Amino acid sequence: MTNEEYHTFIQPYGDASDVLMARLNVLKHNLYSETSGQPIHNIQNRIKKKESMEEKLRKKKKEPTVMNAKDYLQDIAGIRVICYFVEDIYNLAEALKRQADLIVIRERDYISAPKPNGYRSYHIIVGIPVYCLDGMEYFPVEIQLRTMSMDFWASMEHRILYKMERDDREKLAEELKEYAEHLVKIEGKLEQYSVGHTILMET
Repeated sequence: MTNEEYHTFIQPYGDASDVLMARLNVLKHNLYSETSGQPIHNIQNRIKKKESMEEKLRKKKKEPTVMNAKDYLQDIAGIRVICYFVEDIYNLAEALKRQADLIVIRERDYISAPKPNGYRSYHIIVGIPVYCLDGMEYFPVEIQLRTMSMDFWASMEHRILYKMERDDREKLAEELKEYAEHLVKIEGKLEQYSVGHTILMET
């Protein structure tokens, strides 16, 4: 995959990400009544770099070509939505799924069923319609919805276990899993103090 091929290839994925970012910002301001606050703390987006795409294709034992990227990668465009509470995550996910022109490709709920290491998040891949001169095509965007504590834990776990060479990885992994469980309890207690949400927007 040449640099020119890469930049041409990712353009519609960037467009799909922009469309979804706009919709998430609408939901941020309009999902709840004014007295209930906003469901989203912040939103981050990224397009997978050329080297990352090629590496992932090689791991899948596929040639690192544009066509294979289109056929085998569904996380080329990614958005991370940081919410305040778990309830916000599920409300946002349901609001997105009610939008008739979006296609749900895959969902993974790692909140109700965390990964063995303690990782919690809600992943959903949606197909976004992108219009051009000769028609319309759906492009996948992966959304990760997390609370602030889930994002904090995931960032620390990645930093500590995957960015450093350590001899005590197993011990640290167990400790980090315990911290994840503590954060679940703290998060639950804080959520009790939040105002009940009134959902306004039927999308």
